[in-house]
Amino acid sequence: MGADAASGARAAVEAAASNAYGKLVAILTRLGGDLAAAEDALADAFAKALEVWPRSGTPDRPEAWLLTTARRRLTDLARKAAVRARAEPELAVLIARTEQTAESGALPDERLALMLACADPLVDPALHTPLMLQAVMGLDAARIGSAFLTSPAAMGQRLARGKATLRAAGLRYEAPAPADLPARLGPVLQAIYAAYSAGFDLIGEDAAKARDLSGEALFLARLVAQLAPEAAEARALHALIAHCEARAPARRSPAGEFIPLTQQDPALWDAALVDEAESALRCALALAPPGRFALEAAIQSVHAERRRLGATNWRAAAALYDALILTGAGLGAHIARACAHGEAFGPQAALDLLQALQAGTDHQPYFAACAHWLAAAGRAPEARAAYARAAALSADPALRAFLQGRAAQL
Repeated sequence: MGADAASGARAAVEAAASNAYGKLVAILTRLGGDLAAAEDALADAFAKALEVWPRSGTPDRPEAWLLTTARRRLTDLARKAAVRARAEPELAVLIARTEQTAESGALPDERLALMLACADPLVDPALHTPLMLQAVMGLDAARIGSAFLTSPAAMGQRLARGKATLRAAGLRYEAPAPADLPARLGPVLQAIYAAYSAGFDLIGEDAAKARDLSGEALFLARLVAQLAPEAAEARALHALIAHCEARAPARRSPAGEFIPLTQQDPALWDAALVDEAESALRCALALAPPGRFALEAAIQSVHAERRRLGATNWRAAAALYDALILTGAGLGAHIARACAHGEAFGPQAALDLLQALQAGTDHQPYFAACAHWLAAAGRAPEARAAYARAAALSADPALRAFLQGRAAQL
């Protein structure tokens, strides 16, 4: 086994894990009816690929190879479990059907169905979104715990309990239909948005993974909006993610330097995605009074208007943030609101709102915002200290260099 072959095989396995994890878990859960068993079987398949592919070469359709290997593991488990003996005929039919699809080179995408299953009313509602993020998006307990301000160990235990509940109840895994969505739509939208946010946070750490998560989130947001066209917040989430993703080409300079939103060149924004977002937002606002995602999308629409007007209407953004806070939005929205008020009404307005927050000692966006507005208020020593704290908390090297550069300019 040559080093190049082993390296190539590992790269292929990593690419498959990044691009197809959620899709494969969804299909395997459909086959076996057990989310935890599907994840275990897929993990075995990845381990087998790392063993076999360096010797035999990477297959033409890696996803199909992994699916076939994992479903064989599921079949073995089903045969060994007496309680599943009666399910084997149906399992065999499903496996045969999936094998035919895999051989054709196109795997079905059943991620949304798995997300709906994870929102089963029998599961603790607080676990609906974390389960979706792990099972469908492939995020680990550490990153999910970070998003929910929970330790990795505690989140891992909670996820295990949620899967055990689904297993004990018998996972109801059905193709999504419009009638299935209303009762479970909220957690699904939250999971899609959380996945997009996780991808955004990964931009500086793992650009490929960030693109994969962002792309999957946009795909799922479009899909939910299509399946639930009368759900205003589904349309609004589609608008929100499309607006944010439209600016992806302008977030970094050709040299990889971080560029904040206010300094981005609107000509680099994806015009087609902006138009898609505006259309989705109009549909959302026509369906119902604006909810959380509609308000967030409307704020992004204000930013998008800079393409046409050449300036941002910060008073409008501040007013929309004021409304967003009333929906129970989190710390990030409070910090963004402070920044909008600073742009609209001056640095002290931002500092007053930031001072009122209980952000803790390790929230990077809070210290970055404090640094910016302290500098704008002429309080250079305090601004330098805040920039240093924000830079120390930044995992993104480009963002860290940007913050250090701002501090040096003082």
